[in-house]
Amino acid sequence: MAEAADFQRTSASPARRWLRRAGALLCGAPLLAGLLQLPAAGPAQAASSDTVSVSLDSLSPNAPTDGDTLTVSGTVTNNGKQTVTDAHVGLRVGPPLTTRSAIDSVARHSDETQGSTGTDVGDKYEENFDKLPPGVAEHFTISVPVDKLDLGDDGVYEFGVALSGQTSAQPWDQVLGIQRTFLPWQSSDADTRTKTTFLWPLISTVHMTAKTGAGEAQTPEFLDDDLAKELGPGGRLTRMVELGKDLDVTWVIDPDLLASVDAMAAGNYRLQDPDGTSTPGSRENQAAAKQWLAGLQKAVAGKEVVALPFGDPDLASLAHRGTSVTGSLSHLKDASDVAAITVKTVLHVTPSTDFAWPVDGAVDPSIMKVATSAGADRVIARSDSLQETAGLTYTPSAARPVGGGTTAVVADARLSTAFEDDLTKAGSATLAVQRFLAQSLELNAQTDKQRSIVVAPQRMPTASQAQAMATALKALQGGTWSQPQDLTATAKDKPDPGATTRIPSRSAYPSSLRRQELRGTAFQQIARTQDKLDRFRVVLTNQSRVVTPFGRAINREMSASWRGRSDAADGYRDGVEDWVDDLAEQVKLIDKSETKLSGRSATIPVTVQNNLVQPVGHLVLRLTSTQPTRLEIGGKAYDEQPVEISGGHSQSVKFTTSANANGRVTVLAQLFTEDGQPYGDAVSFDVKVTEVTPTVMLVIGGGVLLLVLAGFRMYTQRKRAAARQAEEDGPGPAEEGADEPGNPEAPGDRLTGESGSASGADDPEHPSDPAPDTAPESADPSGTGERVDR
Repeated sequence: MAEAADFQRTSASPARRWLRRAGALLCGAPLLAGLLQLPAAGPAQAASSDTVSVSLDSLSPNAPTDGDTLTVSGTVTNNGKQTVTDAHVGLRVGPPLTTRSAIDSVARHSDETQGSTGTDVGDKYEENFDKLPPGVAEHFTISVPVDKLDLGDDGVYEFGVALSGQTSAQPWDQVLGIQRTFLPWQSSDADTRTKTTFLWPLISTVHMTAKTGAGEAQTPEFLDDDLAKELGPGGRLTRMVELGKDLDVTWVIDPDLLASVDAMAAGNYRLQDPDGTSTPGSRENQAAAKQWLAGLQKAVAGKEVVALPFGDPDLASLAHRGTSVTGSLSHLKDASDVAAITVKTVLHVTPSTDFAWPVDGAVDPSIMKVATSAGADRVIARSDSLQETAGLTYTPSAARPVGGGTTAVVADARLSTAFEDDLTKAGSATLAVQRFLAQSLELNAQTDKQRSIVVAPQRMPTASQAQAMATALKALQGGTWSQPQDLTATAKDKPDPGATTRIPSRSAYPSSLRRQELRGTAFQQIARTQDKLDRFRVVLTNQSRVVTPFGRAINREMSASWRGRSDAADGYRDGVEDWVDDLAEQVKLIDKSETKLSGRSATIPVTVQNNLVQPVGHLVLRLTSTQPTRLEIGGKAYDEQPVEISGGHSQSVKFTTSANANGRVTVLAQLFTEDGQPYGDAVSFDVKVTEVTPTVMLVIGGGVLLLVLAGFRMYTQRKRAAARQAEEDGPGPAEEGADEPGNPEAPGDRLTGESGSASGADDPEHPSDPAPDTAPESADPSGTGERVDR
């Protein structure tokens, strides 16, 4: 918060300060006289902070009280080119620091030897080295009773560890290296304790894709195995749980992380390969995921849990780039709705979903509007964004009513950013812890009014940063000037009437953060993917198998974890969209070659293929003639047939056609959803019509007539021949009725039968019959096609 709070608080009495200054002058007079007699050192001989580096690796206890013994350990390293002789490491106590800005100033110049180095504690509490050659590092440990430090009044003291010695170029005792830090000194319980809320974030990057395997289990597919590394021994997330379980913190959790770990633990997950295939994840990682979830369930029991919207959406990107794209805010609402369900299902606790947390707590009116659009009425901001302008002489409480029923919970910027540096080295971690404790104590000493303060660290602390945070919190919660409090209680505390409640303008949003936002094209692609998903889902009989994994993947596309990783974000969105396309294309029309239609009417089959594992329906297949005057489909320009296909099967849909003229006609087949939206690509093919003409019919009729006349002539000739034979032979009983017309063996009957067979089933193909490629086919579905994992 703006350092109007850097007032000069009450310290030691004037008489005591006068005695200390007089003592310092008397001690310094002989040294000054000696220095005046020495020749002036040239620039090359001037002492440099690079000569010897001092690393303060541990300081215990971090916040000592009466009766404690302070133990300091670390390493000194000669970075120069000359050997340091008569080297000795000593402790130095500087003056009390009475403002938060003074603490910042010391931290900025913590290793400079030119400034004040404080008062040496004494030779008794030193570690000596005869010499320190170039490039050599020596470890030291010094213990001193706190009462020997002469700390005086409660407060924050500058505390230094210095190496003194001499070189051949500078043959006198001098400070060659120093490391300053802070010593919080609260000898007894403070009259008023600050209520401190520390957020403990469990957030990770995006790990799961939209892909799931076939079968009821729907085996999830992960981008990589990075999550397993975070869950393994010593992994970042493992350390966060191990450290957080013993602390009074408010857990802030991204439900996507829980869903991802739960998916890994529940079954056989798979890992995406660069070539588009996937390989099984290891069972060891599955066991690690189960163990982590079990540990987290125990850690959060009885603690406050705040659930962020699923995927931790980037509220600032959404406010600045996404609201102009239709449907973007609906994704935030979906992410918020599923958050509580996910946390309760996995952790068996009911979380609070009342809080929104923009990146780095940076807010402007548009961010506040978006943050509260999905139901949250409390926004976690930060004091370097919502800065104090009222001239207060202290840091006010976190809760600020900002209008419209919304409360801004303003985290303290100094405390929240204390652990953002690289803390893999012990020296850096120790300095971060001491600075955090110093700022906290100084904040408490500003006024006798009790206040509620929030610490909102970075979203994804490293394992070393988490360790430093835990060390500081243990010292703070075991100290004498602070007490823990949940975030919800802090948000409900009475706000300070003098605190700023004005939200900064949009132009005040940091440019460094704006450059990291998701681009507008990202939200356009998200909207395009959602449109494709909506068109695809309507044909499914079990929509949840697709809607759920894709809905969560779209939430992940808006994640704040993509900041600074634009290429990875683009690749993830492309992968989700491509997978929607791939699945939708599994329901398609089979290409068809030219069809010959010989005659006035025939049926034309069109095949629809479903390579999904689930049945599809709610589809209509439309067959359209581009020249209905020549070829009609179902008696008109087009006809439609409903389509329902089992998973992994094909279906042949038949259409009745009628030809009115010869020629080639292009026919279009297109699937539509029941609401009239085209589905998939259309298939076009040509139908070649060869209709029978009147001349051909006349020729055929004449041929039939000739056959009938020839048969009649043969019949009369044989009848006459039989009559003559009878007259010559005379009448006989055996031959009575031999020439009766009704005799089944009469020649005329056999001809009639032969003539009738011309139109029977065994005769050659008649020109008006359908060609073989349009012959009637069975209406039953074809056999099972190749099943695919969809």
